[in-house]
Amino acid sequence: MTDHLTLTGLVATTPRHLVTTEGLAITSFRLASQQRRYDRASQQWSDGETNWYTVTAFRELAINASRSLNKGDRVVTAGRVKVRDWTTEDKTGTSIEVEADSLGHDLLWGTTSYEKAAHKSSSELSEDEDDAAL
Repeated sequence: MTDHLTLTGLVATTPRHLVTTEGLAITSFRLASQQRRYDRASQQWSDGETNWYTVTAFRELAINASRSLNKGDRVVTAGRVKVRDWTTEDKTGTSIEVEADSLGHDLLWGTTSYEKAAHKSSSELSEDEDDAAL
């Protein structure tokens, strides 16, 4: 069974876009999600801890994300979650990865303009955007 998750947060890193040699478009970025709570006793907002996620999009969603999202944007994403434990020589930790099914700007924080995309193939995209492909 695959777990699905919906997140809101900030695009914390510049989205990284690449096209594989097989023509698969991939865009990924780190998402910072922080909860804020209103403390009625002190009548102030307080920030909770920040949760960090790696969000990855594939194919058409990757192309649209690379053209639309920037570091600092507030976004909503939904997708399949994978939790992975990792170990290096001196550290251990857990990473949470989200394979995005959908991505968009969070309209609670601002406005955006929608434009229906007419896409080129991934090979045409990689030729036109050599600087963006890593």
